[in-house]
Amino acid sequence: MTMSIIAGEWANFLIRWVHVIAGIAWIGSSFYFVHLDLSLRKHDKLAAGVGGEAWQVHGGGFYNMVKYMVAPPHLPKELTWFKWEAYATWISGMAMLIVMYYAQADLYLIDRTVLDISPAAAVAISVAGLVLGWVVYDLMCKSPLGRNDALLGAVGFALLVALSYGFTKVFSGRGAYIQIGAMIGTIMVASVAMTIIPNQRKIVDSLLKGETPDPRLGAAGKQRSVHNNYLTLPVVFLMISNHYPLAFASRWNWVIIALVVVIGVSVRHFYNSRHAHKPSPWWTWAVAAAAMLAIIGLSALGPANVQGAANAATPVVQKVAFADVQDIVISRCSMCHAAEPGWDGIGVAPKGVMLDTPERIKLHATEIYLQSVATHAMPPGGNLTEISDDDRRVIAAWVEGGAHVP
Repeated sequence: MTMSIIAGEWANFLIRWVHVIAGIAWIGSSFYFVHLDLSLRKHDKLAAGVGGEAWQVHGGGFYNMVKYMVAPPHLPKELTWFKWEAYATWISGMAMLIVMYYAQADLYLIDRTVLDISPAAAVAISVAGLVLGWVVYDLMCKSPLGRNDALLGAVGFALLVALSYGFTKVFSGRGAYIQIGAMIGTIMVASVAMTIIPNQRKIVDSLLKGETPDPRLGAAGKQRSVHNNYLTLPVVFLMISNHYPLAFASRWNWVIIALVVVIGVSVRHFYNSRHAHKPSPWWTWAVAAAAMLAIIGLSALGPANVQGAANAATPVVQKVAFADVQDIVISRCSMCHAAEPGWDGIGVAPKGVMLDTPERIKLHATEIYLQSVATHAMPPGGNLTEISDDDRRVIAAWVEGGAHVP
């Protein structure tokens, strides 16, 4: 039993490690190539078919980068394909989704106060959402709507907000955020696998046959690549959101997702404009700052799916006995947050937080308040251990009174 727990924890760690490493590699290459594409400049001395060039310096050397608008007259013997970073990110991300959210759906994906469904149903809805998200996006890009980038972006944003709202009515807040992040990530990787790389292969095949490649293939690939670039920052936020209950467990969690997308798109637009040597759109920072302030304000309005949530976080007494607080924490939290968790599938206390002694309870007083009072993110699964509002008020009074331990 002990070895299986240790093996499971290390498997979880290795999957996360691979996911982070692959994600860094993919994001880095995405940011670089969009920057390079925007920084290319045209002049009269460029070779035929070259759309622009850029000079760069790095690591003590100079680089002269050129881009062929369709393809070069002759292919070199060695050609680097940028795809495995994206594939490794998705594969490791799906592994994490299966291990953390599908295998422990009762704990992390389902909130029975939101919708009382079985783990099998929750997983089926999640998988269907990932597949349908890609199918709808792909059809939108291939439809007449795809010819107008601004309109396509606006419709896509509206659809994303609607899906965010819908998933918060199906899954827990934590699960909804991961679902939206996984859906966006699936769209991004599927764009690489189903459009960008196949189109590049068609261009290469045309060259090998001595034919002129269809310029629409490159244009379609570039459109998807630009979309991926603008979606990167929001999807990174969603992937780490399970650490921040003030976002996923707030009453307006779906609006926060929309605002995060606005922030990410605004920041990328600023840098993309600068890379293209256009006037710097400084207004984007004002938009991002306003959206961030709105997120902070919304997160303070109380937990999701709780009537009168703001009142539940207000102490009804000026002072409480620590013994009462300890009884609540031990009975409602320590089944997971203990040296030997009692919940099936959890080998060690989540995040290493143990709440089985007075000293440990005091040490984590702030986290207890955020998770159980300010957001109701804990207990998970729609309040699996059935902590009451009166219990939450006792914890609130204790923390606001200084979190003293005898």
